Amino acid sequence: MPAQSLNLYVIIALSVLLALVLSVYPLPMDMRWWRPEFVLVVAIYWMFFMPLTVSFLFLCALGLFQDLLEGVPFGQHSLGLVIVGYICILSYQRVRNFSLWRQSAWVFVLVGIAQLTDNWVQGMAGRPLSGIQFLYPALTSALIWPLCSLWLDRLTHRHHH
Repeated sequence: MPAQSLNLYVIIALSVLLALVLSVYPLPMDMRWWRPEFVLVVAIYWMFFMPLTVSFLFLCALGLFQDLLEGVPFGQHSLGLVIVGYICILSYQRVRNFSLWRQSAWVFVLVGIAQLTDNWVQGMAGRPLSGIQFLYPALTSALIWPLCSLWLDRLTHRHHH
C-alpha cells in the first residue's frame, strides 16, 4: 500500500474518531437537540468526495459502534448511515459540483432522512417520539457542513489530484 494511500486512511480514521468524540461530548440539556450529527456529516463527506474509500460494511460497523457509544437501540445509526450512504453513492457525481450552500441543503435532506430512521427505531423501541425536534440536528449539520467540508478538503488536498 503506497504511503499516500495509507495517509488517507489515517485522515479518514482520525476524522471519524473526532466525530465520535463530538457526538458524545457533554452538552447542557437544552442544547442536546441541537447537536449536529458529526459522524454522519463526516461519513457524507467521504462518500461524496472519495466514494470508493468507504464501504457499506464500514458504515454499518461505524453505526453499531456509535450505537454502543451513545446507548441507543442497536442498529439505529447503522440503518441511517447505510441508507444515507446508498443515496450518496447514487448522487455524489452531481453533488460534488454543487456550490457549498447547495451541498449544505442536500446534507440537510440526508441528515433528515437519517433522523427519520432514528426516530422510527426509537418509536419501535417504545421510546416517546420527539415531534419536529428530531430535525434540529439536520439543520445544525447543514450549517456546519461548509466548515467540515473545507477543513477535510484542506487535510486531503494532495489526494484530490
